[in-house]
Amino acid sequence: MADPWESYELSTALDVDYLHAFSSLTQQDREQWMLARSLGDEILAVINDHWQNAHYPIELVRRIGELDLLTDGLNIPGHEVLSPMSTGLVAMEISRADGSMAAAAAVQGGLVLRTLSLFANTEQQEQYLEPVASGTLLGGFALTEPQHGSDSVSLETSAQRDGQDWILNGEKKWIGNGAAGGITIVWARDVGDGEVKGFIVDQQSPGYEASPVRGKGVLRAIEQAEIRLNNVRVPDSARLAKAKNFKDVAQALVATRVNVGWSALGHAQYLFEAALTYAKTRKQFGKPLGAHQMVQERLAQMLAELTNMQLQCVAVAAQQSAGTLKATQASLLKYHNTRAARRIAATARDMLGGNGILLEHHVIRHVGDIEALHTYEGTESIQALIIGRDLTGFSAFS
Repeated sequence: MADPWESYELSTALDVDYLHAFSSLTQQDREQWMLARSLGDEILAVINDHWQNAHYPIELVRRIGELDLLTDGLNIPGHEVLSPMSTGLVAMEISRADGSMAAAAAVQGGLVLRTLSLFANTEQQEQYLEPVASGTLLGGFALTEPQHGSDSVSLETSAQRDGQDWILNGEKKWIGNGAAGGITIVWARDVGDGEVKGFIVDQQSPGYEASPVRGKGVLRAIEQAEIRLNNVRVPDSARLAKAKNFKDVAQALVATRVNVGWSALGHAQYLFEAALTYAKTRKQFGKPLGAHQMVQERLAQMLAELTNMQLQCVAVAAQQSAGTLKATQASLLKYHNTRAARRIAATARDMLGGNGILLEHHVIRHVGDIEALHTYEGTESIQALIIGRDLTGFSAFS
């Protein structure tokens, strides 16, 4: 008789690549991919407990730094420079393991490290680049506010010049690593000239109050903070001198949207392969699920979605390598891939039936985390308007 308590091993990677999108990878690309795969195995072994208990395993974030996988393609002295393809594959593979750790890596490398690389002066880079790149100093990127998410250009946090110092006041929300005890890059509007400027703020500064957002149903293994800035005084040496206005902030976000596209692919890859393995293993009505017509149709639909996601990621990486990527192309990748990942998630979860809601199979965790991925770094609606403006020449933002 069949074991009524049969368990299913669904986390083994199958590396389904139906149109050979990844057939031209370099040796470096494959090595970085497999390094991230080994990290993913470490994450998978422990992440469910952290996720269930809403615990942020900072040691795993530091582990990402130990493996030199936080640099997000940036040229950081003493660290290997990853190609756009390698960078994407790392984001994909960490996301295949867990969305919380992928989000932590994206904040640390894609936002904080990139901002320091682009806008910090020599002294600031000498102080912060290495500890942030290695994961020994955690950093937050404080742009979003309680009343300004999609319309972050309207941020209200203020920066008032006071002699050789600046006084920061305002509130931020959903700031990854914002309460981790490190630094936060705070974006604030200069009361003097009305432009947005960036400041490196020590989280131990008087007046800096941060607490993790509680009650999240997704991304439960990373802490995102609510921050209150009450007359936080920082020296002018903490200002990012090369960041002049909101356009500079937007520059840092373009590469992060590409990262989101790859992350969505990682989630979708896990979900499709888990569903495929389950369809071959699980028996219903006297035969494997995969022998039923409806299941085969669903697998084909998911494969088509997944393949399109892979091809878009590879195409965008090629544009990045050539130095020709446009911000609107990054928006298209994010727009397409998170939407496609949601569809794959819904189908995969349904195919697994009750097993699809058990953390031991990881599927439900991916389903939820995709919802967060679909929202942050610009919602679906915002990406659509960016693309629409590029297509028509008309702005529909107001």
